Amino acid sequence: MNQPDLAADAVVKRYGEHVAVDSLSFAVERGSFFSILGPSGCGKTTLLRMIAGFIQPDGGEIAIGGKNMRGVAPNRRPVNMVFQQLALFPMMSVGENVEFGLARRGIGRAERRRKAEQMLERVGLAGAAGKRVDELSGGQRQRVAIARSLVLEPTLLLLDEPLGALDLKLREHMKIELKQLQAEFGTTFVYITHDQSEALVLSDRVGVMNQGRFEQLGTPQDLYYRPASAFVAGFVGDSNRVAGRAIAVDADTVEVETGEGWSVRARRHGPAAVGDAVEAFIRPEAATLGRLRNQLPPDQPAHEGVVESLLFDGAKSALLLREARSRREFRIALPQTGQFADLKPGEPIVFSFDPTRATCFTVGSDGRG
Repeated sequence: MNQPDLAADAVVKRYGEHVAVDSLSFAVERGSFFSILGPSGCGKTTLLRMIAGFIQPDGGEIAIGGKNMRGVAPNRRPVNMVFQQLALFPMMSVGENVEFGLARRGIGRAERRRKAEQMLERVGLAGAAGKRVDELSGGQRQRVAIARSLVLEPTLLLLDEPLGALDLKLREHMKIELKQLQAEFGTTFVYITHDQSEALVLSDRVGVMNQGRFEQLGTPQDLYYRPASAFVAGFVGDSNRVAGRAIAVDADTVEVETGEGWSVRARRHGPAAVGDAVEAFIRPEAATLGRLRNQLPPDQPAHEGVVESLLFDGAKSALLLREARSRREFRIALPQTGQFADLKPGEPIVFSFDPTRATCFTVGSDGRG
């Protein structure tokens, strides 16, 4: 097995009584795109700053390129960082911005200009070296910041929510560009975000962080289809959360009763017993809609509801309904055929879902509140 470009072993960071990073261990393979995904305050930026060397861990070790980083200053680490605000120098040209780190290393003017122009060409900005930073679009400035980092040939490129300041359309475009740039350069990217879409689209592997620890490490597909905890099931992607008590448990599934006479079945994750407080998570796209029961799969339990509203968003359109017994809200992805586009609020509707595509956790079983 190849030496990982980044390895953390039982890393801890405390601020007084607060444990920001809690005995965290993981490794990032060479040439991969690794994202750290989590809500604000979960410890992800603290972790990134320890990797960069801006703060020191209180315990554990960080190795980059197989070398222990204990006591190694930020400017001595084979790492570069791209921040959300980019930190480009407005008084310098685009080329001078890209050359800046090379100049600090003592590389001659002709050589650093050649390297900067080559790098700008590789990120799609050929001929832009003489332009001012304020002449560029947001996406172009993002590419200059990446070029300035990659020209130094770091082992790791750390990106701290770099797309957060962009508008939605440009952010969607830059996600694709970032993924393509990482694949072309083969540099190991470590990416911090609270945006699940960015993590899922960009990454080879993702660490979902909560309260200073990783709830789950895996591929985007693992996190989405096989969540390891209730936190991951609720945080990654959209889910309908149905909380209640287990009224039946077998080897594979749990039947959850909500207390208002409505029950659903879901795939069991971890131990569960009759009477336990449990939560089922059902993806909007896992459900099937029908105007009549015979329009639903015959092998799936049917549920009744009333249309609350249609949420039109093109291919991401959804139906919001109220389940008839519990009056609980339930979201279902609409088929792209337009089949249910004429539904109106107040209309009766039926729906079903495959219990094997829903996940059930015992409340508190994953050690998170």
